[in-house]
Amino acid sequence: MFFIASKIFWYLASPLHLSLFAVAFGLFRLIRGRRGAGFIGAGLALLAAMTLLPLGAALLRPLEDRFPRPPADMLAPDGIIVLGGAVDERISLARGQVQLNEAAERMTAGVALARAFPKAKLVFSGGSGALLAPGAPESDVARKFWRELGIPDSQMMFEDRSRNTFENALFTRDLIHPGAGERWLLVTSAWHMPRAMGVFRALGMNPVAYPVDFRTFGTDEDWRPPGDGSLAARNTETALREWVGLIAYDLTGKTDALLPAP
Repeated sequence: MFFIASKIFWYLASPLHLSLFAVAFGLFRLIRGRRGAGFIGAGLALLAAMTLLPLGAALLRPLEDRFPRPPADMLAPDGIIVLGGAVDERISLARGQVQLNEAAERMTAGVALARAFPKAKLVFSGGSGALLAPGAPESDVARKFWRELGIPDSQMMFEDRSRNTFENALFTRDLIHPGAGERWLLVTSAWHMPRAMGVFRALGMNPVAYPVDFRTFGTDEDWRPPGDGSLAARNTETALREWVGLIAYDLTGKTDALLPAP
């Protein structure tokens, strides 16, 4: 129920959808001879803020800067957990070829770490996050991709049931049964790392954060007007959804803190 409710809520609460709903509602009121200019103006103002202002960067920076990456000379881990969300399983299935999305660094970082630590298990966690017409689980695409890059089957493990971050952690814990004193790396997007770490900790694990897929520079460059409006809008959507996710997970007891920290 939580999964379905979250999908429906975000479809309605997405800033891009809200801006379009507001404009459409305003036009509808004008056609009916009522006041609607305020709704149209609010919708256009929200759309302009998302595309012309560094709003996405301002919301992403606190998330991406929360957990630093381990040093290059870190201790060898017992395993590496890579969270799903970096592949398009439906297009991959339709085209017969691995298709990665903007979070592709999750997948490539997993390969780099597996090669650097060949004795460590490489674990992928991801089923299908689609509410309607789900395709094959992400894990099928991940297996194909990692095999193509030369990772041996004996080093890989796959969790294929999870649909969200909480299920990532729950089903991965049940798959790997981490022992006391074991060291596991958690690989996911930097903006997603606080929520992921909070969930894993709440379920009794304490992995080492290995953030990838940064969307901000971490410098004053982030406060300049965006050069790519569509990218700025996507970053705003990503950031707001993650902040809403943090609040929802905290209210439902799925994380150990509202904004987990190292």
